[in-house]
Amino acid sequence: MNAENLYTYQKKFFRKLGRRLLSKVNSSNLDMLALINKTDKGKDHWYTRQYKKHFHALRKKRLNVLEIGVGGYAEPKAGGNSLRMWKHYFPDSRIYAIDIHDKSLLQEKRIKIFKGSQTDEAFLRWVFNDIGSLDIIIDDGSHINEHVIATFKILFPLLKEGGIYAIEDTQTSYWPEYGGDSQNLSNPSTSMNLFKSLVDGLNYQEYKKEGYKPGYFDINIASLHFYHNLIFIYKTGKDKNNG
Repeated sequence: MNAENLYTYQKKFFRKLGRRLLSKVNSSNLDMLALINKTDKGKDHWYTRQYKKHFHALRKKRLNVLEIGVGGYAEPKAGGNSLRMWKHYFPDSRIYAIDIHDKSLLQEKRIKIFKGSQTDEAFLRWVFNDIGSLDIIIDDGSHINEHVIATFKILFPLLKEGGIYAIEDTQTSYWPEYGGDSQNLSNPSTSMNLFKSLVDGLNYQEYKKEGYKPGYFDINIASLHFYHNLIFIYKTGKDKNNG
């Protein structure tokens, strides 16, 4: 290794070490963790403000967290920023991810990444079986409406009772290039319309509709929380009244 390569290696090493130390010191500050790990969940979108509300009480629990989408596109060593953020925020949890590209080089202790499509049901079920259980699912994948809907319909039923399912960047529900629609806000093919349609189901017991039989989502969704470009969906727990 020549002097130039040695310098580059040392620079990367100490930058990585510095990031880890700063992340450890700021492990309870999600906004700071996003900044340190350079994920757009922080100052670009401010999703961390909402994540703090929903995840803070879970920080010290032993969870299995699955994030869809690693980032960095086809570059093997690019991405993984938010995975590292979650690793420090949930110090006793295991962080999993899936991506259409091979991101195995970004794996580290408590971070495991699977290669595959977020709409491939056989693949998603295989991932679930490998992990064993899922407490939190975060969809930060393709953001294509058809994909968001398909993934939710596959993975939400696999989510643990009392678990949380988050969907980011729902602005694509209004963007035609992602299969969205800004003209017809009742378009059934958009992700936002799907999740809006699930709200009534929270009150299905009050329907004055003879013979109505509640569907899976009626029974298994405890609450939905809508924010700017971000949705949280809580699954019912054993008491059927959580979230």
